[in-house]
Amino acid sequence: MTRVGLKRIVIEVPENLRVPPGEIEERLKIELALRLYEKGIASLGQARRIAGLSKWSFLELLAKEGIPMRYGEEELREDLEVARRLARESGK
Repeated sequence: MTRVGLKRIVIEVPENLRVPPGEIEERLKIELALRLYEKGIASLGQARRIAGLSKWSFLELLAKEGIPMRYGEEELREDLEVARRLARESGK
């Protein structure tokens, strides 16, 4: 799997958001990932990495939020790589 460079950004948010202070960063990452995926800006793999979730956890979150899953080339490549790795490991 090819790793793409990451960019760190800093955003300012009001202190009085209706989110517990310890959950703000996690919540914003998840919300950003959901919206970027929903709008087709981020692939499933990119969005779940932004959210910091496993593929399956992110898929569950999409279902819970009523966001339809798109399955593109990147997802296919990732799934094929996982399948190849599992096949190699089971053959040992």
